[in-house]
Amino acid sequence: MSSSASAGSVDTPPKSAGQRPANHVDPEILEKEHSTWTWKKILVWVLIALVGGFSWVMVALVRGETVNGIWFVFAAVCSYFIAYRFYSKYIERKLLKPDDRRATPAEYNEDGKDYMPTDRRVLYGHHFAAIAGAGPLVGPVLAAQMGYLPGTIWIIAGVILAGAVQDYLVLFFSMRRGGRSLGQMARDELGVVGGYAAIVATLAIMIIITAILALVVVNALGESPWGVFSVGMTIPIALFMGVYLRYIRPGKVMEISLIGFVLLMVAIIVGGWVGQSDLGAQIFTLDRVTLAWFVIIYGFIAAVLPVWLLLAPRDYLSTFMKVGTIILLAVGIIVVRPEISVPAFSEFASRSDGPVFSGSLFPFLFVTIACGALSGFHALIASGTTPKMVEKERQARFIGYGGMCMESFVAIMALVAAITVDRGIYFAMNSGPGSTGGTVEGAAAFVNSLGLTGVDVTPDQLSATAQGVGEHTIVSRTGGAPTLAVGMAGIMHSMIPSLNLMSFWYHFAIMFEALFILTAVDAGTRVSRFMLSDTLGNFIPKFRDPHWRVGAWVTTGVMVLGWGSILILGVTDPLGGINTFYPLFGIANQLLAAVGLAVCLAIAAQKGRFRYLWIIALPLAFDVVVTVVGSWMKIFSSDPKVGYWANYFAAKDALDTGAQKFGTAKSPAEIEAVVRNTLVQGSLSILFVVLTLIVVITAVIVTVRAFAGKRGADHEDPFVESQFYAPSGLIPSPSERALEKEWAEYSATRGEEPVAASPERS
Repeated sequence: MSSSASAGSVDTPPKSAGQRPANHVDPEILEKEHSTWTWKKILVWVLIALVGGFSWVMVALVRGETVNGIWFVFAAVCSYFIAYRFYSKYIERKLLKPDDRRATPAEYNEDGKDYMPTDRRVLYGHHFAAIAGAGPLVGPVLAAQMGYLPGTIWIIAGVILAGAVQDYLVLFFSMRRGGRSLGQMARDELGVVGGYAAIVATLAIMIIITAILALVVVNALGESPWGVFSVGMTIPIALFMGVYLRYIRPGKVMEISLIGFVLLMVAIIVGGWVGQSDLGAQIFTLDRVTLAWFVIIYGFIAAVLPVWLLLAPRDYLSTFMKVGTIILLAVGIIVVRPEISVPAFSEFASRSDGPVFSGSLFPFLFVTIACGALSGFHALIASGTTPKMVEKERQARFIGYGGMCMESFVAIMALVAAITVDRGIYFAMNSGPGSTGGTVEGAAAFVNSLGLTGVDVTPDQLSATAQGVGEHTIVSRTGGAPTLAVGMAGIMHSMIPSLNLMSFWYHFAIMFEALFILTAVDAGTRVSRFMLSDTLGNFIPKFRDPHWRVGAWVTTGVMVLGWGSILILGVTDPLGGINTFYPLFGIANQLLAAVGLAVCLAIAAQKGRFRYLWIIALPLAFDVVVTVVGSWMKIFSSDPKVGYWANYFAAKDALDTGAQKFGTAKSPAEIEAVVRNTLVQGSLSILFVVLTLIVVITAVIVTVRAFAGKRGADHEDPFVESQFYAPSGLIPSPSERALEKEWAEYSATRGEEPVAASPERS
């Protein structure tokens, strides 16, 4: 059989010379390639299973005084490989059933701005950069307070069964619906009540999530001229990459990637010189309020520029940095083989008064880890920018499920880096200034008073650590990012000790984290604009026109105003913005995940896929229980350290009685800030959980009605025949390579660039 016949549809007649090749590979051929087992494939997967199983035994069951860091790496990687190869394929085959004959919205709505067919490798980078924000870096670091095992289990098992499933399903369903936002899909599938509850919930939660992402960036870059300069330089580098790829050297993805990477390394090295110079330190040492305003302005500009000019190249550039750094860290862990003395379950695993964050292991471990295992924010990206750029339907598995597995690996690496840090230093860095006094003496006294087994930190130890990483102090550097930087710097320094680059690695890590998170801020702002445009389009149809630039500017401005206001509240919060706002971020993020899964449940039920609804129902049920219990405790707990309203009333009473101090608030003005912020947090907690429950209940009702035969209208876009071809995964299969070759030959005969999978489409 010729390659053409094998690649095309079963009933497609042989093509004549010059005829356009098939737009897809026959699904039967793809399935045969996937399901045919050779002894080599069997050996590889048996080896992966054995290594993964042994690593899990070492991490979870073999309890000595220490555990080696390499077992975390092997347990995670083997688990992801098995899940992607088998479980995600099962979901594709049984629940989604993609059809590469269909044109995607990127093809039939192509406008060069938001809708644009993008090479799957570039889009994987863009999608991963957009979803991988603060959560996988910060959440696991904070969760290390409870020991290494609970977080490890949830990060890996949670992503396989919940997080990657949600990302994949939302991306696929949105792609089938013209790239509609999650809120608009809810409006279509759940009706007026459930739909508008979902729209309000997604808009409000998106504001909180984007604000906290920006807050972590501000905390990481505050008083760090090296970090500010290096991260700032990524913006002109990305603009240059966008222009280069579109006008100077179209299609030369690897070429501009190499140039961008070199420029990025230069920015980091020069940043060190700038930060150490008097003029550079004067210009780029910025306080947190000033940084917050710069981030707000940047978020607006990035969201209104064409996606090819800044967002896609910047995300692609940052993906090299993100994936490369995480792989480098994994290699460092394997080479250094750090012995971890943190207990599997710490003293705070059975308590709710932890100094890093307050609350019991259940449910607060799950909402603290957040994005590393399951993230509602991803549902907004998967129904925002990404579905408008996918070339072919089968690529959704690689981008959606595969992208989330990569983010989970980031979370595992962050956890391992954090638990390699001395426990005394860890708690000194992550306890708020109200507890430590902001001094090395106060931090040492506070940490030693916690009664931690084997912990006896000294002021000299804290000062030496700060000096080693080139910082004035590491005390109360909350938010997780500085702790991760110290852990990464320690591992990398141990791998290459002769170079004595501890300070470089620390600031490299800070820059890496800020860049990591900032890409989620700009992508989140752009998605917010899409969401608000879809919502307003229900009342003013003009807002649904993607070409109406006035509407884009107005909706972007409204959403930036929303998250920018919360960001300023967090930056000026006397309790330490990240410490008080992050729990709200975690709960809001998980509630949004419940909304995403609920909408997917309703869509799958309307399609009649009842036998496989458990794929969605199980993670949805677990997520609802976790978030409702967490919200209940935040709303009704009488402990001011846990409950927002308990804290609010305590602070209000102190203010009313004329108190000059209240906890970490050292003045009446700061007490007023506590009252204001806890009022905002408490009110939003009620709003979020009520709206989410409305959405979930409505989705269950729609599902039951569909099971009874009362299905609603199908809201998928009409079938449009695709006019090109592109492979589905990172590495094309033999039949996919054959069809790619046909397309290349076909394009060459017409004197064109290759139509299929052309990187220039990015």
